[in-house]
Amino acid sequence: MKNVLITGASGDIGAAIARCLADQGDHVILHAHRNPAHAESLAATIVAGGGRADVVVFDVRDRSATHSVLEKLLTRGPVDVLVNNAGIHSDAAFPAMSEEQWHSVVDVSLGGFFNVTQPLVMPMVRQRRGRIITISSVAGVTGSRGQANYAAAKGALHAASKSLALELASRNITVNVVAPGVIETRMSAGHFDQETLDRLVPMKRAGKPQEVAALVAFLASDAAAYITGQVISINGGMV
Repeated sequence: MKNVLITGASGDIGAAIARCLADQGDHVILHAHRNPAHAESLAATIVAGGGRADVVVFDVRDRSATHSVLEKLLTRGPVDVLVNNAGIHSDAAFPAMSEEQWHSVVDVSLGGFFNVTQPLVMPMVRQRRGRIITISSVAGVTGSRGQANYAAAKGALHAASKSLALELASRNITVNVVAPGVIETRMSAGHFDQETLDRLVPMKRAGKPQEVAALVAFLASDAAAYITGQVISINGGMV
């Protein structure tokens, strides 16, 4: 059994990842900030089904609060798998984008990656095993109109993950990125009608959170031990 921390687990993709890994017998630790009730409900469902789940609540932008929670978590043992899934949107055309919009998005995705990942790395190094998987977006690969902040944050995560993969490869710790395209979530609801999907996605449909979760589960497994430093797209052929 592995201990798995999933940030942003109250969202649809995070929840699907949690369910998938819990079904495999892992102990999932569900992080939430804005919607702790969703994470608590998910944890209760997992436990009722015979799985193991806990909830932690903190703002990934707050380094001190993040470290305080993670220090307590680490007293129960290392985190074997970290899934960095926390992220937000605040879209605007670049000339009209406010400083707050820029920093809020970058601080959650990129700052959150630093604040959460750094304290967990040395325990992984000491046990000479670990998986760090970061959820990005097709926007970080191709760019996206009205999302310069979001694309910048996700693209930076690709570079940071590749660099960290080089640092940790000799310690049997893999670092990879999963970059979804259009996925059926509450966040995307109403933004992609069938005509838009036909135009954007060669498969002419949105992906499912469970499909993203299956890819994450593979990267977290022993079968993926030789895959590191990769940005793996799951987008129905968009790029």
